[in-house]
Amino acid sequence: MINKLITRIKETNAPIVVGLDPMMKFVPEYIKKAAFTEYGETLEGAAEAIWQYNKGIVDAIYDLVPAVKPQVAMYEQFGIPGMVAFKKTVDYCKEKGLIVIGDIKRGDIGSTSEAYAVGHLGKVQVGSKSYYGFDEDFVTVNPYLGSDGVNPFVKICKEEKKGIFVLVKTSNPSSGEFQDQLVNGRPLYELVGEKVAAWGADCMGDSYSYVGAVVGATYPEQGKVLRKIMPKAFILVPGYGAQGGKGADLVHFFNEDGLGAIINSSRGIIAAYQQEKYAQFGEQNYADASRAAVLDMREDIAQALAAR
Repeated sequence: MINKLITRIKETNAPIVVGLDPMMKFVPEYIKKAAFTEYGETLEGAAEAIWQYNKGIVDAIYDLVPAVKPQVAMYEQFGIPGMVAFKKTVDYCKEKGLIVIGDIKRGDIGSTSEAYAVGHLGKVQVGSKSYYGFDEDFVTVNPYLGSDGVNPFVKICKEEKKGIFVLVKTSNPSSGEFQDQLVNGRPLYELVGEKVAAWGADCMGDSYSYVGAVVGATYPEQGKVLRKIMPKAFILVPGYGAQGGKGADLVHFFNEDGLGAIINSSRGIIAAYQQEKYAQFGEQNYADASRAAVLDMREDIAQALAAR
């Protein structure tokens, strides 16, 4: 799957992943009204609204980007109907040729970690048959329980030719409370980066490992160090746009080949119509605003990489 991701990045000339993180405040009123008319102001109504909202965005951007990243919590909050909308979103994106990164941030041990890996990446055994559960192509993994929590995902990745992105240095302001703490004189995130490189050495695609890392755009200097520590790991970079990251901050996440990183933007794209820059599109054309935001992001990154 890492080879496919790289191929799609080259085809689209867009090292971009769109975060499908729907919140009801992002969904245009006309979509909510239609969903509530059919299902009422219920969990089912909310799930229908976010599904239709997602579908409109995907239809507008699928030819521009290689991948999407639905954040499972935004669906889980609506209970079982929300998880149905999550699955419908995953399936629809794959039908459109998009690679799906499930932002699940799971981290546990033993059989529990294995069950998470099976549920999101692999097949579950039911009697004499086996079935894919959510069937994403990649998922995000929390490594802070150690190798016991990561190895079950690596095992499934090998079996299914899929991939993971391990949290190394996250984009949130308080990430340093733990991730920056010194261990034998070195920040913890560097030690985690070394483990990612070690896990990935046995999981290589043609040029990059299918064990990647999450490193926030808001920490470009740390990104420069981690790029050297993990030369064969693809880096998923959140924090672009709404969290303050911009193209000029991103160049150090890429290798000299122009690859090695994929940049995420969530509400900066999916709620673009609510920004002053794209306000002319209005609610009815929210998906067109998202497309315009993707095109602007692609240009911003391209200019930054050309200038380095």
